[in-house]
Amino acid sequence: MTTSAVVVTYNRLPLLKEVIAALQASETPVDHLIVVDNHSDQETKEYLTKLGTAIEYVRLEENLGGAGGFNHGVRYFMEHTQDEFVWLMDDDTVPAPDALGKLLAFAKTEPHFGFLSSDVRWIDGHRAKMNNPAPKHGLFKIPENETTPVELMNATFVSLLVRRAVVAQIGLPITAFFIWGDDIEYTERAGRVAPGYFVPASRVIHKMGANVGSNILHDSLERLPRYFYSYRNKKYYGAKRDLLGRIKSNLRIYGEGLQLRLLPGISHRAERLKVWREGVAAGKQFNPDIEFADRYEE
Repeated sequence: MTTSAVVVTYNRLPLLKEVIAALQASETPVDHLIVVDNHSDQETKEYLTKLGTAIEYVRLEENLGGAGGFNHGVRYFMEHTQDEFVWLMDDDTVPAPDALGKLLAFAKTEPHFGFLSSDVRWIDGHRAKMNNPAPKHGLFKIPENETTPVELMNATFVSLLVRRAVVAQIGLPITAFFIWGDDIEYTERAGRVAPGYFVPASRVIHKMGANVGSNILHDSLERLPRYFYSYRNKKYYGAKRDLLGRIKSNLRIYGEGLQLRLLPGISHRAERLKVWREGVAAGKQFNPDIEFADRYEE
């Protein structure tokens, strides 16, 4: 059960070093460790270059965001390896020594999966709010003490395992997403081919600065431009769902717009509404191409 790990990084060298060390200490070694560098600064470039053959170093000519990084990483996996699985993660994802082994153990029992997602925790041991697994059936969150695998609607690129055969069928993550939602779209695309699962026995730590979710109502002005991509991308992948899914997606999007207009105490309301409107409007026209990797050749 050969596996390539893909780590996408951008100017977070101390965290990246920890992630690489954790992957190298994995009880189940990866067959290829692919690091996609989104045109980080010279210090990161020099460090990764010095690792030599310990990694497969893919340096991009410009910062294409997480979406572009994962697009190039999955493409490299398909075109430069023959591994059966690709294991995707950010540069602040620290896997437990048995994280990959637990995913592969489940893969043996359920070999025709679309994707497998680990249990992503924050540094205090509680589930990372940015990576709450979304169950396919039911309205409730998966409890933190869950021990049984659960079928998912979607998942994030924070310890995600995908089969080569699925990538060949559905194509690559969409570079044009840039940030936010590329993983939701991709896992929902994979889930239309075969079921995706949450594997609670597999654990990783997501070393975000704080355990908070994204929320346009109260996020900092510095992060506000990201929400353009959030709403644009949500409009795109929401439209790919079935009728009930499309209705739910639009209710959430327009409900958040209503809250921006009406809730008291919203700072910089006009700026937030402007980003929301522009993202929603762009999403109605957003129709990016889905790319496919070339075949592996020796």
